[in-house]
Amino acid sequence: MAKETKKNPQDYTVEEKLKSLYKLQQIFSEIDRIKTLRGELPLEVQDLEDEVAGLRTRICNITANIETLKAEEAKRKYKIEEAKAMIAKYTEDLNNVRNNREYDLLAKEIEFQTLEVEFCEKKLRQYAAEQKAKNEDIERTNALIEDRQEALNEKKAELEEIIGETREEEDKLREQAKLLETSIEPRLLQSFKRIRKNTRNGLGVVYVQRDACGGCFNKIPPQRQLDIKMRKKIIVCEYCGRIMIDPELAGVKEVAAPAPEKKTRKRAIRKTEKTEEGAE
Repeated sequence: MAKETKKNPQDYTVEEKLKSLYKLQQIFSEIDRIKTLRGELPLEVQDLEDEVAGLRTRICNITANIETLKAEEAKRKYKIEEAKAMIAKYTEDLNNVRNNREYDLLAKEIEFQTLEVEFCEKKLRQYAAEQKAKNEDIERTNALIEDRQEALNEKKAELEEIIGETREEEDKLREQAKLLETSIEPRLLQSFKRIRKNTRNGLGVVYVQRDACGGCFNKIPPQRQLDIKMRKKIIVCEYCGRIMIDPELAGVKEVAAPAPEKKTRKRAIRKTEKTEEGAE
């Protein structure tokens, strides 16, 4: 028995292409419905993950700043030791000066080094205060991370539970969609996905409802409706760009627009009143 060859997507008729697209749309709409069941949980989980990551980065930055302060602290301590050694040397040299000029120079050096020690000690106190504040900030941030991580774990567990309930159904639908996509012309499939992406409700294919587009609900001219029913070419809505099909192809019974009420009774009453007046 000869093996059946798979039909090329380009060889399908327009009607077959539209049927495949609408069926794919129904599958994607069902997947969207499943995603809606998850509500805002995925976004909340993502926000919490971003927040925790941001807080951890903040701790890394604070820790780096503390290390920089410690390095500056070590430099200042070394300068203090140097300055004190110079003060001791200059103080000893004061006993061996030969004139007032030398004495004044040494006195100025001692004064300068003393000021250097005072400045460095001031900086050390400043560094210590900054390190204390940053360590306190780290403690607060760690407490905040712990709180956010706890909330994140709860949201993740809740999301995993919902996903677990619908995963099998969603995986099955995705497999169906993947299989169906192979029977649709790549260029047409790409256009359909682009339309879906640009619409708020994810509808790329809609059927005509009460003489209007089923996506944006703008009125469709009779001639265009006739073209849609003929299924000779793929027609898109001139307002929203969605691909349009007729209700019959979508398997939907078309509901006729309600006819406007006839206002004949009032006129009849008025004619009767005029007739009576004329008779009088």
